[in-house]
Amino acid sequence: MSPSDVGSIAFPFSHIAGPDYLVTMLSLGFPAVLLESFNPVAALEVFNRFGATMVGGSTAFYVAYLTEQRKDPSTPILPTLRLMSGGGAAKPPNLHAEVRDEIGGRGIVHGYGMTEVPMIANGSPNDTDEQLANTDGAPVEGAEIRIVTLDGAPALPGEEGEIRVKGPMVFRGYTNSELNHDAFDAQGWFRTGDLGIMRQDGHLSLTGRLKDVIVRKGENISAKEIEDLLSAHRKVAEVAVIGLPDAVRGEMVCAVVLPDPSSDSLTFDELVTFCKEAGLMTQKIPERLEIVEEMPRAGTGKIVKKTLKEMFSK
Repeated sequence: MSPSDVGSIAFPFSHIAGPDYLVTMLSLGFPAVLLESFNPVAALEVFNRFGATMVGGSTAFYVAYLTEQRKDPSTPILPTLRLMSGGGAAKPPNLHAEVRDEIGGRGIVHGYGMTEVPMIANGSPNDTDEQLANTDGAPVEGAEIRIVTLDGAPALPGEEGEIRVKGPMVFRGYTNSELNHDAFDAQGWFRTGDLGIMRQDGHLSLTGRLKDVIVRKGENISAKEIEDLLSAHRKVAEVAVIGLPDAVRGEMVCAVVLPDPSSDSLTFDELVTFCKEAGLMTQKIPERLEIVEEMPRAGTGKIVKKTLKEMFSK
């Protein structure tokens, strides 16, 4: 989102804010409501008191708002909302339309960054619905992005590879200098460890993590592809797909599901049927389903898959 987009918002802005957002707010001088902790019911009461026009955080927050809206679809939870904005975690494509159609406003304007590079790409309210649903926006001003295939060659437009970044927003290096050798390539590009595609329209789509690939019988399977599919199921509030050790397959595909509170829990047979009807390749269909009451999360709300793997590898 450009500074002009932010500056056009005349009403209060509500966000679980990181340093990049705080700098933007201070430099442009628009009001904000900051919360010390997040509870959707309490947060919405505060947001409505101040007439907030933008709220967000990350995917977990989008889902929380949707859950509250679905308790009473006829009454908008935030009538003044113009859009939701955030980042810090992958966003399933279906979420944009669900927020737009059920809660209101422009939908989700998502961005991409990390601790080492706070802002890499960001959506804009002027993007199309297709771009907002399926990408993480265009590179922010000053950011150079290149996509490198796993064999080290520059990727073609539309070809998946590792996302590497240069620009003034990139950190100078780790305090432990031994880590910098692997963090930067020979040309000085920062290696994000994320997989993505640079589209012909200049928008970036994240497709997964280099370390988030499940190797089943020698075949690489993208966890995000399966997550994006299952997140569209009406019984699924959130899903994380992980690889678990398996003596025969090397790794098996396991779907960990946080169920939608408005429905009964997803069964394994329903999961398999849904995947088959959606045309997912047979070898990518999860062979195990785990239902959880809550997901382990980092401070940003991002699901910690390492913890899930430790839980279910036992």
